[in-house]
Amino acid sequence: MAAQDDNWDGTRVRALLKQRGQLVEEHLSSCVSQAGTPDRLKESMRYSLLAGGKRLRPVLCLTAAGLFGVAPEKVLPFACGIEMIHTYSLIHDDLPAMDNDDLRRGRPSNHRAFDEATAILAGDALQADAFYSMTLCDLPAGQVLAALRAFATAAGSTGMCGGQELDMQWTGQTVQLSDLEHLHALKTGAILRASVVCGALLAGAGEDALEALSAYGASLGVAFQIADDILDVVSDTETLGKPAGSDEEQHKNTYPSILGLERSRELAREYARRAQDALRPFEGDDAAFLKGLALYTVERVN
Repeated sequence: MAAQDDNWDGTRVRALLKQRGQLVEEHLSSCVSQAGTPDRLKESMRYSLLAGGKRLRPVLCLTAAGLFGVAPEKVLPFACGIEMIHTYSLIHDDLPAMDNDDLRRGRPSNHRAFDEATAILAGDALQADAFYSMTLCDLPAGQVLAALRAFATAAGSTGMCGGQELDMQWTGQTVQLSDLEHLHALKTGAILRASVVCGALLAGAGEDALEALSAYGASLGVAFQIADDILDVVSDTETLGKPAGSDEEQHKNTYPSILGLERSRELAREYARRAQDALRPFEGDDAAFLKGLALYTVERVN
């Protein structure tokens, strides 16, 4: 389908992000309602999973599948699994042994609302249950398996978890820009890129399309992380829903700490443009939305 309008403004992007995010929201509740789960554990899982948020990662998955004509409902179980993995990572990131943050999405972190042991188990359970949810897609088994393999790689030791380890190792140390780029390509970028790629894999996309969408996701991940680093400096706790200024307090390596605010803003916009350029092979409203989303990523306020 030819695009009706290839230039989506922020208002239109936010509206569709909210609409598709609501579709994810409605399905997420059923992902943590299994009979037999101890009540306190279930309450802890639901506390963090259903705490709101943009649902960016699952929406990326739904939209990427839509590029190839696959209806959102077909990939919804997988997309919700992505959000469950993301939520588990936030619960664990907030723990005293990690970033030691007491606030998440405007309310007490999971370990503050419950206790540290329950928070650890809630994260563990969300991670395992996520992969169960992903297997429920009514799509060819080979396509589901390929997506599972890709996402497990992005979430594991060579992806998000590896990046978190580097983040802890390098906190308080002086690192080069190339080190920071590598760290965030794992910690943040791997899951964002995989969210896009997995949607395409579920749809049975070919190699050229997968390569283009991988490039989009990688650039989007960098733009998103730079914007996060900037917001930690210029925003406030109420707007962010999490402690502002914590990067500096914890002596984290960030783009503003290495490049300064203005150069960081320029670089974020540059990566947003790279993400948009990667989508040139695609047409239609889903492609236009993804292009607009790249720019929205660096213009958002939280």
